[in-house]
Amino acid sequence: MRAILFFLLLNVTYVQAQQKYVTEKEISYYPAAVAEKDAYINAQCRLDLYYPKGAKDFATIVWFHGGGITGGKKEIPAALMEKGYAVVGVGYRLSPKVKAPAYIEDAAAAVAWVFQHIQNYGGSSRLIFVSGHSAGGYLAMMTGLDKKYLNKYKIDADSIAGLIPFSGHAITHFTIREERGIKGTQAVIDEYAPLYHVRSDAPPLLLITGDREKEMLGRYEENAYLWRMMKLAGHTKTRLYELDGFDHGGMAQPAFPLLLKEVGEVRKERVGHKE
Repeated sequence: MRAILFFLLLNVTYVQAQQKYVTEKEISYYPAAVAEKDAYINAQCRLDLYYPKGAKDFATIVWFHGGGITGGKKEIPAALMEKGYAVVGVGYRLSPKVKAPAYIEDAAAAVAWVFQHIQNYGGSSRLIFVSGHSAGGYLAMMTGLDKKYLNKYKIDADSIAGLIPFSGHAITHFTIREERGIKGTQAVIDEYAPLYHVRSDAPPLLLITGDREKEMLGRYEENAYLWRMMKLAGHTKTRLYELDGFDHGGMAQPAFPLLLKEVGEVRKERVGHKE
């Protein structure tokens, strides 16, 4: 039995190695009519698409970078490459050049672009996952929990196959509070807080944070409260992982395998077989 399993693992590795991946860069996810009127949108609101060329009905992970909504740039995490999935690295406008909800609107526009175009590359619109680290995790949650942002594009946020934020704010993001002159230790839960949009019919939600004693500004406790409130609201597919020993910045690497496992399991449920 062990020999057979070893052979199968070698075969899977070989198939993955043979798969050709391509990257298309600097794709504008806003229509030309919008981008051409705003130089900052035109420069910042672009995505890179990495996908398995020739594959069919593959899953796609939309990835929002971190940086406190004041820095960072779009990226395709190496940990997500050559796994059989497409990865979309998204750039978005940053504070203080813009204020809320501009960057949330950007996140939704990028997700909408994926829904509208991924089938042209061979992907499945039923297997779109939204993730990101820190500020990116916050944007992922806002896009999937507050339905108004995707409704603008006539896309039901519940069509997202899974929300998998890494150490994202569950309360209103500290940069939004800073834009209003509110200190970072003052908790706010308003329309810009994922917690404000708790509902039973949301997409599956996998919350991942670092160690509660090492995290930034009580990030574990925020996510634990969101987990509890989603459960009380009747949402049956919210889970929370705390990565012991890892701080806010370091928790991403051990979180990537959890993200990939989640994508694989949901794909198996929906398609009926493994990657």
